[in-house]
Amino acid sequence: MMMDKKQVLDFLPHRDPFLFIDTVKEITLPDSLNGKTGPFTAQQMIGGRVVCSFKVDQSVKVLEGHFPGDPILPGVVQVEMMAQAASFLATYCKPSIDSKIEVALLGIDSARFRRPVVPPMDLEVHATLTKVRGPIQMYDCEIFSNGELISQTSVMASLKFNN
Repeated sequence: MMMDKKQVLDFLPHRDPFLFIDTVKEITLPDSLNGKTGPFTAQQMIGGRVVCSFKVDQSVKVLEGHFPGDPILPGVVQVEMMAQAASFLATYCKPSIDSKIEVALLGIDSARFRRPVVPPMDLEVHATLTKVRGPIQMYDCEIFSNGELISQTSVMASLKFNN
């Protein structure tokens, strides 16, 4: 499944200057679900993976203040980007097409920032669902640029669907 910018905006409640996903490049279901149609439970989606993209250029508003003349994308924004990417796996768990998803970031673990993110950089954001306990989900997330690992963390989030 791919999503363009309009579909991303239809799915996520975030807006500029706090939207950090441009497109969804692919969503890969766990092997056990290949050939099946959803909706699936979150438990069934363990092992599912999403790949998103984001272009870091001078138009990214947060760069105006971090830091003028030497812009660097803050680590907290990278974590938010990974959390936003992770939420797209829920598209296969929606009870109906009209259901809206409510996501709350609950925690991060082992965040590592290996290289500064500066304009212009094309980022690829990966998120893999690793655990589910009720409405709580854990994701292993990574950001790459030109195939190089830039940052990574584990994200814990709560997901709820509203009709």
